[in-house]
Amino acid sequence: MRVLVCLLAAAWIGVAHAAEVSGVKLEDKIRINSAGQDLVLNGAGLRTRFFIKVYVAGLYLADRKGTTADVLAAGGPKRVAMHMVRELTAQQLVDALNEGVVNNNPPAEVERLKGPLGELTAIMGALGQAKKGEVVTLDFAPESGTRVTVNGEAKGKPIAGAELYRALLRVWLGDNPVQDDLKKALLGQPG
Repeated sequence: MRVLVCLLAAAWIGVAHAAEVSGVKLEDKIRINSAGQDLVLNGAGLRTRFFIKVYVAGLYLADRKGTTADVLAAGGPKRVAMHMVRELTAQQLVDALNEGVVNNNPPAEVERLKGPLGELTAIMGALGQAKKGEVVTLDFAPESGTRVTVNGEAKGKPIAGAELYRALLRVWLGDNPVQDDLKKALLGQPG
């Protein structure tokens, strides 16, 4: 009997850490780099625009962090996963990311990032569209930089350096995030 109770408790704990947002299930733990380091789901939330559901975002880190400063200072690999709940053109994604970068980073930093942002824009533009049900991820690995994947398939080449990824994280976590309640959700804070 005691073994059964322990097994049921372990199963419940496993379920409690997984997230489901707007019908989208997010893994509680993932692995993105060849070194095999696991990342945990820091938080997840729904991105809406004018009351229209756009995507469910999940932020994955090596260890859970509760503030923007802690997330930006954290070393190691990271992932922002966007589970599309409606179709968007690549241009819509690019425009939203660029607007978020400009709104959340000092002008001098945006100027310094023109090259890497151009590379990201080219990669995202080549996608054509992000279809409902697809998962677009922005991964960061210290050894290679920022990488875009769609449904696990790498797109383009990695973009070297950590500065671009920190600027992208500020799109969701900065002082002027794309959506306040999404920022709180990604930081694992109560809505």
